[in-house]
Amino acid sequence: MSYQVLKLPPREELETIPLLKKAIEANRVLAELKGVTGTLPNASILVDSLILTEAKESSAVENIVTTHDALYSARSTQEVASLSTKEVLNYASALKTGFALIQEQGLLLNRHILQIQEELEANNAGFRTQAGTSLRDAYGNLIYMPPQDAKEIKDLMANLEAYINEPEMDHLDPLIKMAVIHFQFESIHPFYDGNGRTGRIINILYLCTQKLLDYPILYLSKYIIATKAAYYERIQAVRDHGDWTSWVLYILEGVIQTARSTIQNIQAILRLMKDYKDQIQARLPRIYSKDLLEHLFKHVYTRVEHLQLAIGKSESTARRYLEQLFELGFLEKRAYANSHIYINPRLFSLLTKI
Repeated sequence: MSYQVLKLPPREELETIPLLKKAIEANRVLAELKGVTGTLPNASILVDSLILTEAKESSAVENIVTTHDALYSARSTQEVASLSTKEVLNYASALKTGFALIQEQGLLLNRHILQIQEELEANNAGFRTQAGTSLRDAYGNLIYMPPQDAKEIKDLMANLEAYINEPEMDHLDPLIKMAVIHFQFESIHPFYDGNGRTGRIINILYLCTQKLLDYPILYLSKYIIATKAAYYERIQAVRDHGDWTSWVLYILEGVIQTARSTIQNIQAILRLMKDYKDQIQARLPRIYSKDLLEHLFKHVYTRVEHLQLAIGKSESTARRYLEQLFELGFLEKRAYANSHIYINPRLFSLLTKI
């Protein structure tokens, strides 16, 4: 509770043999993931689907719960049914915004973090300037009191920005460094709300800035949900006992498990795409195109006007294509307004299991 957040780099030795061995394994699996991603015909197919799944899982860590159906339906119709769904869609949008910013500038700056949090929370409250923020358990007991002074928060975030972007400050393995960055951000707790979700976005964006991944597709949120007690215990053990080793090992294990499961998910999506491609070419050769196939996998739920834009055909042609795909069982459909939503059921089933 009385932990004093110090400026980075950490004073402790973090390149011990156990940590380096674990980091080597994590880097190897991450490199395999990067390679598998390169086999996708269009990476945006995967990115769009996984970002929405990550948004759902990351928000669930904070008890913001919605369903895949609500998310895909809202994205297709632009009509949001609940506040939770809106918050999850804001998360997905904030993650995309952050990725676009680092692609453009190659850096992850505080102004980017502020922009991400603003989009996430739909406000511009910025870094905390008022005292009173604390972390408590379900019974109201104080667990941790982050820095309260506005100047201290600003100074610590300036130091964190430098640590993220200036390699000469610390020559740690980037995955070990990511664990340090996440711990520091969560300990500073710079925002009134959205710190957990913003911190998880920073994780993936940092990996992209370090060229460990080309696209933001490694998400630790599901791992954190499955090991939530360990997450809070390990992060608090650093504050209480200086136990960096357990914290870093926890994060590295999360990278390993998540990268392996993501590889399996990508391979499953690729197999499903190939199956759809082969069957559509065999049964509906006149309507098959690469653009059509990619659209069906980029948008789990689609509508006539969306396909029309994707394939550059008339509205009547797009409708006819979707109806033919529905009649042969490639798609399901649901009434909406005066039209229909068309759903890729096998892709939906796959993504809801990720």
